[in-house]
Amino acid sequence: MKKALLVIDVQNGMYEVGNVVHNGGKLLVNVKSLIEKARSTDIPIFFIQHNAPPGKPLEYGKKGWEIHPEIAPEDQDIIIQKTTPDSFLHTSLDQELKRYDITHLVITGIQTEACVDTTCRRAFSMDYKVTLASDAHSTWDSDEITAQQIINHHNKVLRWFADVYPSKDIAFTDL
Repeated sequence: MKKALLVIDVQNGMYEVGNVVHNGGKLLVNVKSLIEKARSTDIPIFFIQHNAPPGKPLEYGKKGWEIHPEIAPEDQDIIIQKTTPDSFLHTSLDQELKRYDITHLVITGIQTEACVDTTCRRAFSMDYKVTLASDAHSTWDSDEITAQQIINHHNKVLRWFADVYPSKDIAFTDL
């Protein structure tokens, strides 16, 4: 089973002063660790980059739109542009995964209840095996519940669609 790492929307705009994603520093550490593990075993890395309209934090072509420098892509990495929470909808992701014969996705990124959730469910429905890194996705507090509660809830709910493990327990050689 050929694997790939998906890093969804870890962009500068998610780290704006006064509105940093929950546990943003820890998220970067965990995503970077998974990137290093993937690179050390020649696992393809797909960076999913959200393109927002003018005036939004992830506005296409602006500083906030750029992938966070702590996890900057390298030449061999694939960057997929998207405009919806679904990393597959109106993108080349499925085509690129098939080109590399990928059948198993390890998913990380932002925003837990939107892009991460939607991509996990969609990948599952497209017959990909999915692993969600339980400590390598994040969001913000809502008016009703905290970011950590949203993350915990999704780690439980997404078990219907993915194997859910902390990043330290994800080894690309024996998933």
